Order: sequence, then C-alpha cells, then structure tokens
Amino acid sequence: MKVGTIVAANRTGHTVHRTEADATARRQHYVSSRCLDAGAFPDAMTGYSDRINHALAFAAKHHDQQVRKGTRLPYVTHAANVALILARYGQDDDTIVAGILHDVIEDCVRANWTRDMLEDRIGEKFGTAVLDTVLMVTHRKLDDEGNELDKQEKKADYLLRLAQAGDAARWVCAADKIHNANSILADLRRTVDPESVWGRFSVGKEGTIRWYRAVYERLKALGFAGPILAELGAVAEALEQSSDIGAGQSGG
Repeated sequence: MKVGTIVAANRTGHTVHRTEADATARRQHYVSSRCLDAGAFPDAMTGYSDRINHALAFAAKHHDQQVRKGTRLPYVTHAANVALILARYGQDDDTIVAGILHDVIEDCVRANWTRDMLEDRIGEKFGTAVLDTVLMVTHRKLDDEGNELDKQEKKADYLLRLAQAGDAARWVCAADKIHNANSILADLRRTVDPESVWGRFSVGKEGTIRWYRAVYERLKALGFAGPILAELGAVAEALEQSSDIGAGQSGG
C-alpha cells in the first residue's frame, strides 16, 4: 500500500482506497457546505468565535447567582438568548458580544466590582466598540448634570439616548426586548394565574406592555431599518393581545 493512502469501506461494504489529499478535500467540502455563506454576510460570524465564548464566560461570572425575574433560570440564559437572536440575523461578533454583555454594567455592580471597574474591564477585554454599544443600552442612574433618575426617568432617558446610538446598539436593544417579551408570553401560557407574572414588574401589566410598544415605536421613528424591527413589533403586539391594552392607547 502506498504511503498516504487511506483504506475505508464504502456503503456496500467493499474496501476502497483514498489518498490523504482526497480525504482532506472531502472534509473541507463537508465543513464549507455547513458554514454560513460568507458572501451573504461578509462581516458576520461564520461559526465558533473565541470572543463570543469569552463573553459568555465573562457574563456567567458576573451574573453568577442572579436569576430571571420570578423564575429559577440563571440570568445568563438571557444573555445567551440575546446572542442567538443577533446571530440569527447575521450580526457581527462585536454586536453579539455586546448583546451578551449588555446587562453587566447595569446589574453586576457589587463590593469588588464598581461600575468604573466593569467599564474598564469590558473595554480592555472586548474593545471600545463593544463597550460603547453596551453603554448605549445601559440604563443610567444619573443624568448629565448628576441628578439621580427615578424608574420612569431612566426609561425616558434610555429612549432618548437611542437617537445617539449606532446601529449595533439598536440591534442589541431590539434583541434584548424580543427575548424579554417572549419570555413573558411563554410564562403567561404556562400559568393559570397571569397576575403572578405581571406582579414581577414594578410597573405592572400596563406599564410593562406599553414599555415594549414604546421601544418599538422609538426605533421605528428613528429610522432604524434592521429587519429585526418587524419581529419586535410582532412581539409587542402579541403582548397587547394578551391583555386589554392596545397600541392605540397612549403609553406610560
């Protein structure tokens, strides 16, 4: 037998001989046939990304022991689902990484990690583009003059700052809201007591439903053209249909 020849059995059980070059070519064809079309998404992720893996580990570390409202689900499941939604739309690594980390600065300040420390670490580890995107979708505690914002003011400030946000931040915003709203809908379908779901939110059913409509309308008014916007609009409508609160009523 020649060196570099591989012996294998074909489907009929007969022995066949292939060169190593043949085997390599077959493997390359197998892999390439299952990857995303690089021409369709030239800047998109095309498979495993080490940065995304590290972002998931970073989020898991900082969201450790945090759970989703009213559930026992680890909070990091939200970060992972936001990443999946963004990947489904062919977004690039920076946007997906920002989606994974979008709640870290807002929710993970603790004794050994100040907000400034978290910002510095994200910037150092994942780059300024990711940090800038995360900051644009982080609810601020203080306004530009240093005045503390209450809950409603934080939401108004969030919507206002979307005007200065780049497309990456708007994509992350939409993916975040899509997963949150779909989680609410899933919980409503599973329960016999809808009020137990709405009771998780400080603004209640009406305020929660109107918030998702307000985010959709704000992105639409700003001219955000990402195809994800249609999905956000659909889930906002589904929330409205789950109650007696319609889109025609003024938001709060």
